[in-house]
Amino acid sequence: MSTLVLELRQGEMMIVNGAPIRFRTKTRIELTGRARFLFGKQIMAPNEADSPARRIYFALQSSYIGDDEERRRGLDAARALIGSFKDSTTSHLARDILDRALAAAESDDCYQALKLTRRIIRHEDSVLGRCSERA
Repeated sequence: MSTLVLELRQGEMMIVNGAPIRFRTKTRIELTGRARFLFGKQIMAPNEADSPARRIYFALQSSYIGDDEERRRGLDAARALIGSFKDSTTSHLARDILDRALAAAESDDCYQALKLTRRIIRHEDSVLGRCSERA
């Protein structure tokens, strides 16, 4: 296992294995073991899940960083939300990306699923003429 070094600013949030952590000072941490984590703008608050693509992201986020029950519910919700999104979109590329995201989540690679879903958020934002805050 290789290590991962992260630099976090004062006030920034990080979730590690389901536990939220807020940093009081600028800090540099080193993850030396396997962990499920998100930090900064990767974390979506419940009130930010205000569009179909964002609801998919939030469900997958729960599937990635939640406890066992939250992870199961998140994956079930993601399956349903992805199915609805695919039924309502005309974009073959969006359907393909969502299929890949769901396959990644079902194989316990939720971080990859979240990365793919951020692409769908950007696509949705461009279609709706909305400014995207997630990269």
